[in-house]
Amino acid sequence: MKEYISNSPAETEEIAEKIAKSLKAGDFVAFYGDLGAGKTAFSRGLVKYLAPECLELVHSPTFAIVNEYVGEKISIFHFDMYRIKDEDDLVSTGFYDYEERNGIILAEWSENIPFAVPEDAVKVTIEKTGETTRRFTVC
Repeated sequence: MKEYISNSPAETEEIAEKIAKSLKAGDFVAFYGDLGAGKTAFSRGLVKYLAPECLELVHSPTFAIVNEYVGEKISIFHFDMYRIKDEDDLVSTGFYDYEERNGIILAEWSENIPFAVPEDAVKVTIEKTGETTRRFTVC
């Protein structure tokens, strides 16, 4: 387990870039944290390192449920599970089809899908510790 402190969205992206260096195709990154905690900024940092040509596309997938960032070397599937209530909701998103596409899955609001988070997932918990300060626990 590692802990990081960020004082800005730019620092959050820098922390995520460090984590991204250890990710590979097939990995699952599960995000836990309140609204506005920095999950999308962290995702932006991951994409900045893994598929920089897709950086401009990164935004919260709240209404789309999933955003696809198809990079030159790897694809990243960025899910927002905020409105997912159960396994049936998850199935209706086509989530399990993405697992077979050998990209990296980023799942915001993973607390809503504990039944679908792999045991070996990279788990990122984000806590607001101030107006712009965040604590990231990565395990």
